[in-house]
This record gives sequence, C-alpha cells and structure tokens, in this order.
Amino acid sequence: MIRGFNHLTLSVADLGRAVGFYRNLLGMRLAADWTNGAYLQAGDLWLCLSALRTGEVAPAGGYTHYAFSVAAEDFDALVAKLRRHGVRAWQDNRSEGDSFYFLDPDGHRLELHVGDLAARLAHCRRHPYAGMRLAED
Repeated sequence: MIRGFNHLTLSVADLGRAVGFYRNLLGMRLAADWTNGAYLQAGDLWLCLSALRTGEVAPAGGYTHYAFSVAAEDFDALVAKLRRHGVRAWQDNRSEGDSFYFLDPDGHRLELHVGDLAARLAHCRRHPYAGMRLAED
C-alpha cells in the first residue's frame, strides 16, 4: 500500500541554474549535490534534480504541475520575489485559495499554493466541479 509521497525528481538542462532557482528563489535547503544531480529539501519534500543527458528533452504539457505549500503570510512576498527575478507565470489562478502558477528555468510547471486538501474539499462541497462526487467523511 502507498503510504505517501516519497520524492519528486525533475530533469533539468542546467544543474547549477536549477539548484540556484530552487535554493535561492524558493528557499529550499541543499542536502547534497553531485556531478549529475542534487537533492534539496523543503519541509518533508525531497526534491531530486537530475541533469539531462545529451539529446534528452525535459517533459512538458497538459495540466501536469507540482504544487508547493506556502504560508499565507509568506505568499505575496515570495510571488513578488519570483516576479522580480523574471519568473514567468503559465496560468492565472482559478481555484480557491491563493496560488501562483509559474515555470522553473527548464519549463517545469510549478505552483505555490496556500491551503490544503481539507480546504479544497470544503470549497468543493460549496462549489462542486462538473460531475464531482465527494467521498463521505
């Protein structure tokens, strides 16, 4: 049985640039790095960055994205910091709670999100998506 999310691995074109982005702009802690990769940590999140091999292309497309939790009191300042550094948004927020959808230097779709699953489900009980069925508590 799956017990939870273990780690996230992202392919990156430039390892140094990616480490700098996640460490300096998003505030993750560098736990280890090596020739072709790095481990970073934010709370319980374990992020692995893996350098692309020659000829490989980073995946992209659809609505696939990775959301990081951020405290409400930190949200505006972090979004402002990302914008000051020229980070591009890839969509506007259309869901409940504060969210900022942005791209990392390799085009991975990321999100900063204030809230949790309980808050999302409470909102969905009031405003369900088309065809949505909520599990009973």
